[in-house]
Amino acid sequence: MDTTNTAFSAPYPSLDQLRATADRLRGRVLETPVWRWQTGIVERALDPSTEVWLKLELFQRTGTFKLRGALNNIAAMDAPALSRGVVAASAGNHAIAVAYAARVAGTHAKVCMPRSASPARIAACESEGAQVILVDTIQDAFALALRLVEDERRTMLHPFDGALTAEGTGTIGLELMKQVPDLDAVVVPVGGGGLCAGIAAAVKQVNPDCQVFGIEPYGADAMYRSFRAGAPEKLDKVDTIADSLGAPYTLPYSFGVCRRFVDEIVRVWDEELCRAMAHLYRDMKLVAEPAAAAATAALLGPLRSRLDGKRVALVVCGSNIDVSRFGEWVARGTET
Repeated sequence: MDTTNTAFSAPYPSLDQLRATADRLRGRVLETPVWRWQTGIVERALDPSTEVWLKLELFQRTGTFKLRGALNNIAAMDAPALSRGVVAASAGNHAIAVAYAARVAGTHAKVCMPRSASPARIAACESEGAQVILVDTIQDAFALALRLVEDERRTMLHPFDGALTAEGTGTIGLELMKQVPDLDAVVVPVGGGGLCAGIAAAVKQVNPDCQVFGIEPYGADAMYRSFRAGAPEKLDKVDTIADSLGAPYTLPYSFGVCRRFVDEIVRVWDEELCRAMAHLYRDMKLVAEPAAAAATAALLGPLRSRLDGKRVALVVCGSNIDVSRFGEWVARGTET
């Protein structure tokens, strides 16, 4: 895809800023491990020279990468803002991270979630002391969160946009480049782009020759469409099992950073996500939610011929999923 358009060349986190953020978050987030995948589908389907490394961010506190951005945002709030509290809109993972971050910071969170959100995620938010407000759709959740900013003067902790969020997610890229040097490619799930923007900024500044691919489901491909249009796009609807990737639009900052550093946005089908979940479970014994399987789905699908024989890292971004849904989707992936 053409990435030469500079109309949205947003400021991006420098390596110095990313390192400072890593220092600030040290002890508050975990440095998540990497593990080389050498069995099962990787052994059968890929060239023996291929190295597949998993960045296991699903082992992070709160179960996903989202905590890095939430803590970095809340650390920038002053005392009056903390006293008024925070608000977030999310299908679940960001809501859990905000609830946790608010509790440890001594403030109060309201989280707006669609009614279709996993009961396990809703319960996790409530267990951290957040007030959960359920609405019909993710679009309604964002609209309500913005009203609470106006009505109650709460601080909006955005799930994917803004410099503080990218600085937080960028620490994953710093860790990865230290843990697995000389990568040929890094493959990252994309919802609104906050994860991919931060990781790509870190990866490309450490090693400009390393390719970065962002992965979206066909039913929530706002970043793919934005890349094609050269400007942030909004979706009429979101339709995918990967609700963590169901951002209804892109925004200028995350879009601009992705445009600068991401080589390409690639899409996968829900059926491919289910198969990838099954492979991660059977081969690596990982309980990955659909979003966390997106990078695997791309490697085994649309990116297979391009990354075969390469040294590749897949970001496994989270695992907040209830048992029944996980079983249903893994069974679906096994059958297809």
